[in-house]
Amino acid sequence: MSMEVTNTNLITDLQSLVDSLRHRVQELEAENAKFSSQLANCRCHEKEDKRDSSAVSCDSSLETSRKSNSGSKKTTKEIVKEKVPGYDTRIMNHHCKRYVALKVMYFGRRFYGFAAEAQMDPTIESEIFKALEKTRLLVGDKKESHYSRCGRTDKGVSAVGQVIALYLRSNLKETCEKNEDSRKMVFKEQYEGEIDYVRVLNRALPDDIRVFGWCPVPLGFNARFSCLGREYYYLFWGENLNLLAMESAGRKFVGEHDFRNFCKMDALNVHNYRRKVTSFAISPCDVRFDENQLWAIKIKGSAFLWHQVRCMVAVLFLIGQGHESPDVIDALLDTDRIPRKPQYSMAPEIPLVLQSCEFEGLNFTCSSDSGQALRMHLANECQNYHLEAAIFHEALQSCSPIEKDQRSLDNGTVKKKSSHVPLMSRPTEPSYEERRAKLNTRRKD
Repeated sequence: MSMEVTNTNLITDLQSLVDSLRHRVQELEAENAKFSSQLANCRCHEKEDKRDSSAVSCDSSLETSRKSNSGSKKTTKEIVKEKVPGYDTRIMNHHCKRYVALKVMYFGRRFYGFAAEAQMDPTIESEIFKALEKTRLLVGDKKESHYSRCGRTDKGVSAVGQVIALYLRSNLKETCEKNEDSRKMVFKEQYEGEIDYVRVLNRALPDDIRVFGWCPVPLGFNARFSCLGREYYYLFWGENLNLLAMESAGRKFVGEHDFRNFCKMDALNVHNYRRKVTSFAISPCDVRFDENQLWAIKIKGSAFLWHQVRCMVAVLFLIGQGHESPDVIDALLDTDRIPRKPQYSMAPEIPLVLQSCEFEGLNFTCSSDSGQALRMHLANECQNYHLEAAIFHEALQSCSPIEKDQRSLDNGTVKKKSSHVPLMSRPTEPSYEERRAKLNTRRKD
């Protein structure tokens, strides 16, 4: 009897609990319907990212789609995306925007060149666009942004003065209303209220890429074709090199010449191999290692061919080592005499640096806070690399000294140095005319 009473009480309690839960579900459904109605009538989707004070508006078709789905459980943003393909792009395109140039530095060791068109990742360009998308500074896609770059540096090459140009979001409404050169307007406003492009981007970029400054540019500006000149540095250790002979030979590059014997020829796309070198110099750097001085070759010109600087430096090293005479430069620049480039290896890519790109009227700037943060970051990176160098130097000091008798012997045999083959005696590559003839034959086939 007692057991039956207990079961009855348990069933009653459970029934009461079920009734209570059912009632609570009904209350929640009522609240959900109320909030859904409020959300459907909300116009907050017409504003995007209040942090940058950029207002946008949706057109009447989006408003109609929103109201017709007020009873749906889907969010307004999801409804709009379904009804209007490309909604996000349209919202972004309504933002105020400005055409600007950015000055960029990067340490190229881990990258497969600058251009994102390369088949390998990462590239500097791909990292920059990731940061632009992450910070929501990009207006539209890459093509719509009217993007251009000054130099397309190769794998491993670094830069401290690369320049790119593109449309970025802006806080100044005048840039939307006036489709013209925005430099005067920004000068009048003294950059007040504008997005701090340097700060925003540097927070999103990897440690080995940094934006140094920005500058508004006219709509006809192109980072590649508006550039007046480019300067490259090539760093090297001067031990056992005849620097006077190298500098004497290097001055022969100054002027306008046909540099087809000092580049990697692209006969499909490049038909003019004449370029103008405006200055050449070799100067010491403020760095030494075990009494070995670091030097820099400085080459400035209006434009350069593919691998031109590395090919020029490679021949200069042969001259500095005493393998070639400085007169070999004259011979290689005479393409009537030497129409086919002798086969030789380029200088390594890591020591090459795009130092600066020259433009008329561009003055790159950044806020004082951004400049201070940039200097602190670069100083920290320098300290880290010095620490790494100290570790390798300590390991070097810990190595067992090599006995004199073992320096030239290996398992009882004497190592022979490879003999130098003069450039003029080496096999040659096809000439430009031969390459073009081969391309034309392929097209006919």
